[in-house]
Amino acid sequence: MIFTSRVILLLVAVFVLSEVESSKDVMKEMSINFGKALDTCKKELDLSDSINSEFYNFWKEDYQLSNRQTGCAIICLSSKLNLLDENLNLHHGNAHEFAKKHGADDAMAQQLLDLIHQCEKTAPKEPDECIQALNVSKCFKAEIHKLDWAPSMDVVVAEVLTEI
Repeated sequence: MIFTSRVILLLVAVFVLSEVESSKDVMKEMSINFGKALDTCKKELDLSDSINSEFYNFWKEDYQLSNRQTGCAIICLSSKLNLLDENLNLHHGNAHEFAKKHGADDAMAQQLLDLIHQCEKTAPKEPDECIQALNVSKCFKAEIHKLDWAPSMDVVVAEVLTEI
């Protein structure tokens, strides 16, 4: 009986760990695709090259996002992917499809949408849309870390570099 209980616990642990790893893979794929238009947004918005380090460090847990330009870039990137509505809020249908396109199942896609929606509600409100986007992003990043879904930025950058 003890042996059977241990086997069941081991199987549950393997399932949970594989779920976390697959979630990290989804987040990695979404991050890679999300950042593909960064150079275009940098040119369109005349953003400085310092924005590169903000995106490189984005998923690092101890890194504090603070650059207003990061929020502007996030709005631009989200717009290019049709993830925002006319009020610059998340377009739920398009965002759900974006998550699924990168490997999320319906439950994970919905969970990501719920996190962003919650962050839109709870992030400090700012009249500056770039600062508002930055605040929502900080909240979302923190929630993803709580779930242990944050991808390794070294892996993300390595994958992006192989595509260049």
